[in-house]
Order: sequence, then C-alpha cells, then structure tokens
Amino acid sequence: MKIVTYNVNGIKARLPRLIEYLTEDQPNIVCLQELKSSDETFPVAEIEAAGYGAVWHGQKAWNGVAILAKGATPVVRQRGLDGEPEDEHSRYIEAEAGGIVVAALYLPNGNPQPGPKFDYKLRWMDRLAARARVLLAEEVPAVLAGDYNVIANDDDTYSVRAMQDDALMQPESRERYRALVGQGWTDALRTQFPKGGVWTFWDYQAGAWQRDAGFRIDHLLLSPQAADRMIDAGVDKAYRGRDKASDHAPTWVRLR
Repeated sequence: MKIVTYNVNGIKARLPRLIEYLTEDQPNIVCLQELKSSDETFPVAEIEAAGYGAVWHGQKAWNGVAILAKGATPVVRQRGLDGEPEDEHSRYIEAEAGGIVVAALYLPNGNPQPGPKFDYKLRWMDRLAARARVLLAEEVPAVLAGDYNVIANDDDTYSVRAMQDDALMQPESRERYRALVGQGWTDALRTQFPKGGVWTFWDYQAGAWQRDAGFRIDHLLLSPQAADRMIDAGVDKAYRGRDKASDHAPTWVRLR
C-alpha cells in the first residue's frame, strides 16, 4: 500500500500533473494540500475518471485539503481541528481508507515571525497534537500526512543560514514537531533516511530546483500499528521537474 502526501499548489492549475501522477504511479491513497479550491469547484469528476474516490475540505483561493483512494471513496471522520471554533482555514481532513485512518493536513506557514501568523501556527500545532493523542489512543494503523511547514532538523535544508529566520525553522516550531513525534509517531522519511539530505520542496525562485536548493517539510507520521507495517519511504522527485509542476514533490510511505 503506497500512501502519498502531495502539496499540489492549486489543484485546478496542476490538475494535468495530478492526473498524470495518479495514472502513472497508481498510489493507493493520496493526501493533497493547498487545493486553493472551494468545495463546489473541486474537480471530483476528473479524479473519479482517473479511478479514485475523493473527500475534501476546500476553501476558495487558499488552503484546502483532500484524501483520494484508488477504487474507493474514503469515509470522512473529521473536518477541521477542535480548539479554535473561529478558525475558518481549511487545513485538516481525516478519513478511513484502505483499512487505515489517514489525515491530510496543511500546517500554517507562520511567516512573518514573530507576529500573529506565527502565533496561529503554534496554536494550530498544539491543536494537532491534541488530535494526534486521540488517534494514538485508538490503537489503530494511522498516518498523519501533509505539508507540515516545519524543517525539523538542520540536515533537512540545503542551507541553515538561508532559513534561520524563517518560521519553518524556529525553535518553537521544531519543539512542537518533535513533541508530536515523541507521542509515539514514526517519521517515515526520517526513518528511511536518518542522515537527512532529502528534500520535498524546491522554491520557484532563484533557480532553487536547478540548484537542488530544497528542504524537507512534507512528512508522514505513522502510529505504532502503521509503523510496524512500513516497508520503505521516499520522494518521487522527478515530478517536481515537469512542466508547470507544483513546487512540492509527491512524498510517500509504503506499508505492508
């Protein structure tokens, strides 16, 4: 079973690339972020034509998450996170698919920091941690897949100096990510590549892709029951180099 997290950076603009990926790679479950699409304009017909069922939590022009499953429609468990009722950002959806619980999440960027956007990022991470504890208590195979907007380690970026003032690499962001993992989750990509140096994102600017100046911010966290089934993990990097591609590459874990 191949489970993918993929920030598409606008599902309507990148729909040909997404359908291409689904058709060529045939992953079992795909968690999408940054749809930039309302619920009403989500391209469900095209996705179903490619052989995938879909559930989504959209927002016009911003944010938005979805879960796709090959040959089936995921069963939604929750949209959004508890703890901040006034939060209107569409950043979390959780569903059952293929016998596991999967959450697609798009964590706030948090820039500029310090400031209200960074404060929101930290609160959102606290709310995610609360939900993660509930999932662990269920003792089921579960995967928290998404764009976490956190560079967890120095070897997860091409340049510590370039990113040192960014919200993605602040001590508070890192501490919360590590505390989340410390609940009992397994960072799939880190487990597969313990020395780092594996990127999932390359900016459109300054020739980042051509220079391989990227960093790792797309993560798949596995509950113990899912981690026991892990075979391998990786990044389908070549898709970042295609015409009009997202600035993220599909990042995946394979489970027995």
